[in-house]
Amino acid sequence: MGGADIERLIALLARLPGLGPRSARRAALALLRQPQTRMLPLAQAMEQAARTVRTCSTCGNLDTHDPCGICTDSARDRGLVCVVETVGDLWALERAGVHRGVYQVLGGTLSALSGTGPDDLNLAPLLARLEEGGVREVILALGATVEGAATAHWLQDRLAGFDVPVSRVGQGVPMGGGALDVLDDGTLAAALTARKIYS
Repeated sequence: MGGADIERLIALLARLPGLGPRSARRAALALLRQPQTRMLPLAQAMEQAARTVRTCSTCGNLDTHDPCGICTDSARDRGLVCVVETVGDLWALERAGVHRGVYQVLGGTLSALSGTGPDDLNLAPLLARLEEGGVREVILALGATVEGAATAHWLQDRLAGFDVPVSRVGQGVPMGGGALDVLDDGTLAAALTARKIYS
């Protein structure tokens, strides 16, 4: 096949989520066929993003500013905090355009198998917001997996002392359906609109 540089490119592409060795070879070939219009602009964009993108210290989003554009948007309803597992889930909800509040990215879910415990979740910024006051509702928009359900239950108990309603996304998110970022916009809109307050 190709030389060592091509093999390295394929190996690096194959590490990306959703790309196996076969897909990585196709992507590498597409890039190599048009290096001036595809590969070099992609490499430049990746280098620029590596230098400028950072994690928002308020919500956990990725942006070129800290705090991020969502957290600094004065049109956002800061009393409505949507808790998601990943930045991908946040982006999916933003794409659907159904949440006009702010977010909290946990960075994972509780999982005994992967060794993720409560201390591994990015919860401190949310607790700080709740202690400051002004939060009217916390929406748990976690995936419909065993880990997502366990995390939602743990969060419900953890937030019970703040006297703030905690809701969960409603119909439209199938059990075992996995992450929110793979669902279509209509399903996400239905799930967020039909959220239910924990009793």
